[in-house]
Amino acid sequence: MSGLRFGYGTNGFGNHRLSDALAVLADLGYDGVALTLDHGHLNPYAKGAARRVEAVAARLARLGLSVVVETGARYLLDPWRKHAPTLLHDDRDVRIDFLRRAVTIGADLGAEAVSFWAGIRPDGVGEDTAWQRLVDGCAEVHAAAERQGVVLGFEPEPGMLVEDIAGWRRLHSALGAPAGFGITLDIGHCRCLEPDPVPDCVASVAEHLVNVQIDDMRRGVHEHLELGTGEIHFPPVLAALEKAGYRGLVAVELPRHSHAAPSVAASSIGFLRALV
Repeated sequence: MSGLRFGYGTNGFGNHRLSDALAVLADLGYDGVALTLDHGHLNPYAKGAARRVEAVAARLARLGLSVVVETGARYLLDPWRKHAPTLLHDDRDVRIDFLRRAVTIGADLGAEAVSFWAGIRPDGVGEDTAWQRLVDGCAEVHAAAERQGVVLGFEPEPGMLVEDIAGWRRLHSALGAPAGFGITLDIGHCRCLEPDPVPDCVASVAEHLVNVQIDDMRRGVHEHLELGTGEIHFPPVLAALEKAGYRGLVAVELPRHSHAAPSVAASSIGFLRALV
């Protein structure tokens, strides 16, 4: 299974400067990073953002790190509402603008994928309206990504309008099944929601898999746990990714572990390397 490439999410390094986080991860032997655009880590709205993106691209190149762009910052767009507005809100144009900026940053960084999700259906917004808003918003973002040669990875997430693989398939079909609209698969979410064993979930979306997030989890509980502390049996999961021919990053996502980021990142890569 030596073909697998491991990364770590910068949302698990929230107390570090981005340049320092990248250096730590390179020193630990990671192959890449899942870079969440946020206030402290490459804010697309900050003054001089274009120069900052150029500097980060150079830093990644010097350190030999690949990158995927993540867009799950909690309060970047609204200081009062976590993750809002989403593609489902009345003011969804704010989210669409953010995702377009993420696509441009992804292109400038040479990112392997730009990942995003649907969001939770807001109170007062009917299911049909929410679904149409999602389809229309994804179509706009995909058009921008296609123009810049960027691959999108849409992530099903528990509790959101699209929370499982079946929901992703419905959305993919509604968009006309475009080649550049892939799936971001969170291994923990598979354990939490999907009826089939995690390796079967991997196999079922192999041809569309463009981004993988990895964490541990218990069925029915949406909580990101350190690798080896939940219920997931990882050897067959990694074997399934290898069999699927997946060559993108497998990035550890532990957004609540910034308080101990270096040690958690070290134990995570040690855990994974011991399996391959």
